[in-house]
Amino acid sequence: MMNPQIIVIENQIASLREELNNHALYKSLTSIKDIKVFMENHVFAVWDFMSLLKGIQIALTTVSLPWVPKKNSNLVRFINEITLAEESDFDKDGVVKSHFEMYLDAMQEMGANTNIIDIFIAEIIAGKSVHDSLESLPIIKEVKEFVSYTFKVIDTNETHKIAAAFTFGREDIIPDMFLKIVDESSSNNDKKYDSFTYYLKRHIELDGDEHGPLSLQMIEELCGVDSKKWQEVLDVAKHSLQVRINLWSGIHQLLKQ
Repeated sequence: MMNPQIIVIENQIASLREELNNHALYKSLTSIKDIKVFMENHVFAVWDFMSLLKGIQIALTTVSLPWVPKKNSNLVRFINEITLAEESDFDKDGVVKSHFEMYLDAMQEMGANTNIIDIFIAEIIAGKSVHDSLESLPIIKEVKEFVSYTFKVIDTNETHKIAAAFTFGREDIIPDMFLKIVDESSSNNDKKYDSFTYYLKRHIELDGDEHGPLSLQMIEELCGVDSKKWQEVLDVAKHSLQVRINLWSGIHQLLKQ
């Protein structure tokens, strides 16, 4: 039986999810050129998801020395399982890669431009801040705002807020979101796009069957009976969905140009 507080949140964000799931962007993805534009912008959301995941892993598991056991071993297992899949999954050829790297492979097969995200990653590796790196890139403001909000949540160091962005802004909506993209791009079923199709189907499989339901359990355990935390989770969930809608709108405007 679903936790009553989860039901409240689901009801409160239902209109935002409906707006996202019915966004005009999906029907605009009618050509390979459209898919390229989508991927060149969406790749930043693929990248910053890993920082959300790592923020939760740092909070819920022991990643420092000396090791000590954590109180909730169920949450430890859950977040480690997600990290294993997201950071070191098997690609379509059986090679171990992160899902971000799989996405880059799919972009390259599609002929999408990876130069901007490559520059961004290089700057992060060199020690430049996320904010400064974003500001220097020739990308739409909606991408910058999306990633900036992700790190605003992470920087709170409050696990329930990070988990809220992860669950309601990412994991909980990915099956619906990606299924629509697969549906709208199904006419482009050429072999050279196998990496993109594999990536999408792998996320649908993991997030719909495993990660999504477990992430809701994580929210329940992190919030318990603390009404303030439940309200903060709701606030983050709403904002996370709104910046996702804004990102989709920004990409949709690019496609109309």
